[in-house]
Amino acid sequence: MSQPDTAICDPTPNATQKQRKVIHVDMDAYYASVEQRDNPDLRGKPVAVGGSETRGVVAAASYEARKFGVHSAMPSVTAKRKCPDLIFVKPRFDIYKAVSLQIREIFAEYTPMIEPLSLDEAYLDVTNNLKGMEIATEIAQEIRAKIKAATGLNASAGISYNKFLAKMASDLNKPNGQAVITPKNGPAFVENLPVKKFHGVGPATAEKMHRLGIETGADLKARSLEFLIDHFGKSGPYFHGIARGIDDRQVKPNRVRKFVGAEDTFMVDIHSFDPAWEGIRPLIEKVWAYCGTNEISAKTVTLKVKYANFTQITRSKTTAMPFRSFADLEDAVNSLLRAIFPVSRGIRLLGVTLSSLERKAAEREPPQLLLFT
Repeated sequence: MSQPDTAICDPTPNATQKQRKVIHVDMDAYYASVEQRDNPDLRGKPVAVGGSETRGVVAAASYEARKFGVHSAMPSVTAKRKCPDLIFVKPRFDIYKAVSLQIREIFAEYTPMIEPLSLDEAYLDVTNNLKGMEIATEIAQEIRAKIKAATGLNASAGISYNKFLAKMASDLNKPNGQAVITPKNGPAFVENLPVKKFHGVGPATAEKMHRLGIETGADLKARSLEFLIDHFGKSGPYFHGIARGIDDRQVKPNRVRKFVGAEDTFMVDIHSFDPAWEGIRPLIEKVWAYCGTNEISAKTVTLKVKYANFTQITRSKTTAMPFRSFADLEDAVNSLLRAIFPVSRGIRLLGVTLSSLERKAAEREPPQLLLFT
């Protein structure tokens, strides 16, 4: 998992500095909730959006399914074993994208400072908002109510003085709730939190922290900046900051990621083209949906292949102009995939990555206003 941008600040504003107000909005079980909304027969039942029962990975699970321990990124066969009555539904990324755009329009009524993280979550900086509202919790309540009225879906929200704590707060009262972490209680909240629950600390990093005797935010706070840099490199300053409730990363409405990718590990090794193509198409749909929602285009697509013996290859194609349609991207991946067959050993993982990303032309600022970071 990539680490968040590194930044440190004092969580208490001075007399001339206005306290930041950041909201993290996170749709509840988004893909599964859309499917239950559109198909009444699925309501109240355990639903998994993703691959088939015997192959593939769960992309999203309804709250009914989560009660059985089913969660996203879980192999479908494992999910079915945990919940025998689990209903699998194929993803419809065009619908998820359309609903996401509806939600984005609601955000834009309150602030232009919107940083989407995916189709179903985003940061909003409402410090200086378009409604002139002083209380961020009231803004979050209004936004959640409007989302419900417009889409029929529930959203949860976290409100705080920085992105890290807003993200953590949005998980506190899920589903269909919101929570606030204030500058006064932020540091104490972090101290009591297990590091494995920190946003930006993935499983491998959490395990490394545990080996170093770091189990909680308090343990992390007790380590010096030099210690954290020595063991975690450029992420060290970030960990040093968040252990104190400090995170000065800005909400970046025009941020373009360097790449966007998706991959899937298969329960049974693949030896022929047809099942490989079946497995990779949902990955193409996922990265294309992200680019479409965020008005991003790409010129380079990379195919990742990991074989049964864990050796790995990549194959890329770069076009003079950005991919104009899903069909064009699909054709490019299809040609890259066909070129690796026949294979001498089974394939255990496939991935698709888009790079050379840029804002679509209609969304760009005039050249003289562009600021690069």
